[in-house]
Amino acid sequence: MTETDSPLERRLAGDHQTLARPLRTLVRRPPVVCGEGSTVGEALAVMHAEGIGSIVIVDAHARPVGIFTERDLVAVALGAGLAQPIAQVMTRDPLGLPGHTPAYEAALAMIDRRFRHVLVTEADQLVGVVSERDVFSLQRFGLGELTMEIRLARDVPALAGLAERVRRLTRLLVAQGVAAEHLTTFVSVLNDRICQRVIELVRNRHAWERVSWCWLAFGSEGRLEQTFATDQDNGLIFESHGDAGPSEVRTRLIPFAREVNEALDACGYPLCKGNVMASNPELCLSVAEWKAKMEGWLHNSDPKALLDASIYFDFRGLHGDERLVAELRDWFLAATRARPNFLRLMAENALQTRPPLGKWGRFATESASGSPKTINIKLYGVRPFVDTARILALARGLPQTTTAERLRAASAAGAMPKDEAEAVVASFFFIQGVRLRHQAALEVLSDESANRVDPAALNELDRRTLKEAFRIAGEMQSRLALDYHL
Repeated sequence: MTETDSPLERRLAGDHQTLARPLRTLVRRPPVVCGEGSTVGEALAVMHAEGIGSIVIVDAHARPVGIFTERDLVAVALGAGLAQPIAQVMTRDPLGLPGHTPAYEAALAMIDRRFRHVLVTEADQLVGVVSERDVFSLQRFGLGELTMEIRLARDVPALAGLAERVRRLTRLLVAQGVAAEHLTTFVSVLNDRICQRVIELVRNRHAWERVSWCWLAFGSEGRLEQTFATDQDNGLIFESHGDAGPSEVRTRLIPFAREVNEALDACGYPLCKGNVMASNPELCLSVAEWKAKMEGWLHNSDPKALLDASIYFDFRGLHGDERLVAELRDWFLAATRARPNFLRLMAENALQTRPPLGKWGRFATESASGSPKTINIKLYGVRPFVDTARILALARGLPQTTTAERLRAASAAGAMPKDEAEAVVASFFFIQGVRLRHQAALEVLSDESANRVDPAALNELDRRTLKEAFRIAGEMQSRLALDYHL
C-alpha cells in the first residue's frame, strides 16, 4: 500500500466482509407481525414485549402490506395517538427481497431508498426482517461511500476516473488476500453502479415516451462474477405502451444503446468483439421477440449454437423496468424445465470442456503464443463449474444467476448434499482466486494472457489445492453425465 492511498482505500483493503452472503443468513428470528386492524398501542405493546424496533403489518392472507418502526412514532405523536389503526401510520410497500439476494444488494437498496429495514421472503412467504444494523457492517467495507461518489458523478470522464479507482482498489484487495467470493462481488457491484450511472446520464439526452425498457447484463456480469478482464455483454428488453411496433421502438432505442456502449468503453469496459451489446439490433428486442429468440435456441440442436447462446442464459436486469425481466425469466425457466432434451444437449456441451488433469493427476498444460506450458484457467477451470451450475439450476426452475447461489439452491432442492455443494463452491472460488491474482500481477491484460496461468509458478500448496479443485470439477461433471446418461 502506498502513501497516496486514501483512508477509504485503506479500509477497503483491510476489510474481509462477506458481501455475497445470502440475505436469509442475516435473519435472526421469525418475523413479528400484527394485523391491519390492530391499534398503534397494541402494536407498540408487542414491540416492547419482544424487544424489537419494528413490526410487520399483514393482511388477512398473511401477506405483508406495511411496516411500523420507531421512526413512525413521530407520526403517532402528531396524529390521533395510540388508539388509531396501525394501518394509518405504517410505512406502506416496505422493501422486500428474496432470501437468496446477496447482502450487498440489501445494503445498496437501503442506501438508494433510505429505508432501515428489509423484509426477507422465500417463495412469497415472509420469513424475517433484516435491519440496517444487520446489513451495514458492510459499511466498514466503504461500499456506501464509493457508491455515493458514483451516484453523484456528473459526466462520463468522472465515471471513468471512478472505474479506474475501482480497478486499483481491487488490486489492493487482491494483495491483501481478500477471498475471491468477496472480490468478484465487490468488482461486480461497483461495475453495476458505474454502468447504471452511465445509463442515467445518457438517458437524459434521449427522449422517448410510452416505452418501458430494461438494460440487460449477460455472461459473467449477469452472474456477478466479473474479474479484471471484463468486456461488455449486454442487451435491451422493451415493451411499447402505444401503437408503435417493435421496429419503430428499436429505432428510437438503438442510438441510446450505442451511446451507452461507447461511454462504458470510455470507462474501461471494452466493446464486445462478438457484438454482444445492446446497440446490436438483434439484442435490442421486445419481450415477445426475446421469447421467440430464446425459443429458437431451445429447439436448436447444433452444439455451437447452444454454446454461443449460453451467455444469454445468465441474464439479469441492470437498470430500468425489472418487471420485463421477471416476465422473461419466468417464461424461460418454465420453458427450459419442460424441455429435458434441451438440457441434455447443454450437458453434452458442458462435458466437452474437461478439467486440465492428465494421467497420475498431473496438470495437462498447453502452449499458447508467449505462454508455454500454461492452463487456460477460465476455459478449463471456471467454465466447468459455471456450465454445470447453470444446468442444475435450469433443470429445477431456479431463478438464481450466480454460480455459487445456483449450486447452493440446487443442493437445497436435492441435487447434492449441502457439504458437497459447499466443497464445490469453495473449489470454484479457489480457481477464481488464482485467476484474479494472476490478472492483478499483469501490467497489460490481453485476451490471451488474462487467463493463461502457469501452474509451475504457483507455490506447492496452491498447486495441490488447484488439482483438488479440478478433481472436484471432474466429479461434478461425472454426476452430470450420470444424470443425463451421457
